[in-house]
Amino acid sequence: MPVTSSAIPDEHLDAWRAVLTAHAVVVAHAEAALAAGGLPPLGWYDVLWALRRAPGRRLRMAELAERLTISRGGLTKLADRLEGAGLIRREAAGDDGRGLYAVLTPGGNALLRRMWPAYARALRETFASAITAEEAAVIAAALGRVTPPRVDGAARPRRRGRSST
Repeated sequence: MPVTSSAIPDEHLDAWRAVLTAHAVVVAHAEAALAAGGLPPLGWYDVLWALRRAPGRRLRMAELAERLTISRGGLTKLADRLEGAGLIRREAAGDDGRGLYAVLTPGGNALLRRMWPAYARALRETFASAITAEEAAVIAAALGRVTPPRVDGAARPRRRGRSST
């Protein structure tokens, strides 16, 4: 039932705090696991995963920033590093002289596959081991209602919601 008053019930505040705390714990564990494996940070994985899931393994930079909940300027700096490492390339959008696509390279796909085992292990150790499959389904359904649909009608991807590559 939606909350309509300006007061937020304690149960909702408790749930929100739990979401934030769980996110912080899982991300910190994943970052540590990646670093221990000599792998790049989770932000790199986020970009590469979003591109791998996209049609043609490419997205307009503005759409990629939106999917990652990162500023366009922040994405530009991150894309510079990823492009410098040969993991993505940027291509001009043919229909718009100002637009750019970020495109996953074979090297980016290979790095994504190397990062996944460390990330998956961190998810298993912190998140998947703490909740049942039924609880996961309830959480996914409830939080899925928080994220509005994209203009094209597809569900907006949520940050750090991954499956295996």
